[in-house]
Amino acid sequence: MTASTPRQAQQESTAAPVLAVDVGGTKIEAALVDPAGTVIAGTRIRVPTGAESASSASAFSDALHAAVSTAADHPLAAGVARAGIGAAGPVDLREGTISPINLPAVHDFDIVGAVKSVTGIEDVRLRLDGTCIALGELWRGAAEGARNAIAFVVSTGIGGGVIADGRVVTGESGNAGHLGQVVIDSPVDGDVFGATVEGQASGKYAVAWARQQGWRGETGENLGADAAAGSEVARAAIERSVQALGKGLASAANLLNTEIAVMGGGFSHVTADYAERVQAAARLHSVNAYARELRVVRAQLGRDAPLIGAAALVLRPDLLA
Repeated sequence: MTASTPRQAQQESTAAPVLAVDVGGTKIEAALVDPAGTVIAGTRIRVPTGAESASSASAFSDALHAAVSTAADHPLAAGVARAGIGAAGPVDLREGTISPINLPAVHDFDIVGAVKSVTGIEDVRLRLDGTCIALGELWRGAAEGARNAIAFVVSTGIGGGVIADGRVVTGESGNAGHLGQVVIDSPVDGDVFGATVEGQASGKYAVAWARQQGWRGETGENLGADAAAGSEVARAAIERSVQALGKGLASAANLLNTEIAVMGGGFSHVTADYAERVQAAARLHSVNAYARELRVVRAQLGRDAPLIGAAALVLRPDLLA
């Protein structure tokens, strides 16, 4: 796609709202986003995907239809003619399909075609959810004005997007920024995923590791509460997450000369000082002095970031490399 000129971007910013869709491992959200990059109050629809969608493509399709059709039928959606989708990956931009790691039954799903079919909108643009988070934070959030950054979420999984020379990089097939799949350890018994940042640092896998050590909680919130109460296993699980994420960010900073890492996601709040601890770990594991200057900061857009970024695919295409 050819990037818009600043003048074209300004013209687009005066256009109608767009339909924004965010597809994650546990939910699908859809909303209308106005030209200024604000999620319009009362238009957000959230539909859980859950275990059914993980094992059934048709269940996922039903959840997508429910979220998108409800948002598209909102009275404020009259005249909306463009849509942006941010989706858990991998994605295939050439085919308009997604194959989310945390939804194994959803493989090569034609999400662009599905949204077109549900809404009648022909201008539908797809990118990785991490790309959209980076776009949102670059446009209106903590990365605004940054030239070289990485934006990511620590949640069920770990997804990210790369900002290089002031624009978000998408990569050959659209999957640049998969921080969660950076390999930081040696596989054990052939388990490559367990050797990745996501396999050690995400909320899902931090909880799973703690349970293997005898901890009896079930959620990231439980893990944080028990760590605060003094549980050694809970504390160890969180520290394991911190170190794994720090190693991944150290690699990114050394490779890309990244100045700032913008972190969001529910599990990033497992402790109040999680961001500071991750920054310290990233600096500890960095080889080069320039990489040890990396700053880890909290995202500013919160749960709106994926939707604002999906809308930016339409409203601010000039921010895409």
